[in-house]
Amino acid sequence: MKLPKLLLFLLALSIFSCAKKEEQTTFKFGVWTTADAKKSDADYTKEFKKYKEGGIDEVLINTGTDPKLLKRIVPLATKEGLKVHAWIMAMNRPGDSVALQHPEWYQVSKEGKSCFDNRPYVDYYQWLCPTRKESRNHVLHLVEELAKVEGIESVHLDYIRFPDIFLPISLLPKYNLVQDVELPQFDFCYCDECVKAFEKIHHKNPKESHNTSIDMEWKNFRLNAIKAVVDDAYKIAHQHNKQLTAAVFPYPEMADHMVRQRWDKWNIDEVYPMIYHSFYDEEIDWVGYATKQGVADLEDKKTKINTGIYIPGLKNDAELKKAILLAKENGAVGVSFFDGNALSESNLKTIKETKSSLK
Repeated sequence: MKLPKLLLFLLALSIFSCAKKEEQTTFKFGVWTTADAKKSDADYTKEFKKYKEGGIDEVLINTGTDPKLLKRIVPLATKEGLKVHAWIMAMNRPGDSVALQHPEWYQVSKEGKSCFDNRPYVDYYQWLCPTRKESRNHVLHLVEELAKVEGIESVHLDYIRFPDIFLPISLLPKYNLVQDVELPQFDFCYCDECVKAFEKIHHKNPKESHNTSIDMEWKNFRLNAIKAVVDDAYKIAHQHNKQLTAAVFPYPEMADHMVRQRWDKWNIDEVYPMIYHSFYDEEIDWVGYATKQGVADLEDKKTKINTGIYIPGLKNDAELKKAILLAKENGAVGVSFFDGNALSESNLKTIKETKSSLK
């Protein structure tokens, strides 16, 4: 029996509409949050329930790279309907008891000072070298231990970069700094392993460079060192049927300039660029600009973008709604908020209402 052409047309239109609606409702909402082993299961359930009722779909949880704590928390979050990502501080490993037994694992500045005992900017900047075999394998081992945990969506890399050669502009007064050029005390890594590996490829010593800030081979060497760690982490995560995601700087060219991080070159499933406009003295529309830039740089790649929004940097709920819509309009597949503690009841109400408006 043949269906009339009009009926076929209406059926096709209905299928298209359903698909369009499904496409709209897949835009996801996440939140970064830090775990505390002392916190009770009941308190975690209360927190996760609050997020879910406020329109949140996923939690990116920092457990201090503790797989046991993660195993405890995952069922509590999934029971409330939340997806869980295992958030790890990767190259920056503050208080890492294993790494601290190996001073040679730490990054060394152009001045020759090690992050082991001379930390740039803040005391928790304890950066491991991505080139040295032992330090990178330590980080990858931690990634694998998290990837083994049942029920997580991804291992979520953070601080997967070098220390800031340039700080966000709004932070400079805090440190009484002017950073018009690359300063040697913030320029990493010049450890023996990095120098040796670079010399093997390029037959020159970066310490003897006339101007390292314009030495593209030296810059690319460090970009590639981070990429190599990410690409290995990607293989590990996928071996355990998990995805690999990462919190990154706002868009690739900016990340390249500020922290030696070129995330559009990585093998990775999704990135969460921290488009914290207030850090850069930008207006709210910059959320859209930076999202669009990242989406363009990932054109023809499978990697998806979730825009990171800094809650304390917003003036009001109207800006929160605008930031969400700007992210979606410019190609993000979701947004994530920093952080859970900063989300007020009013914020969650706005998130839920905005989410409903997208359906």
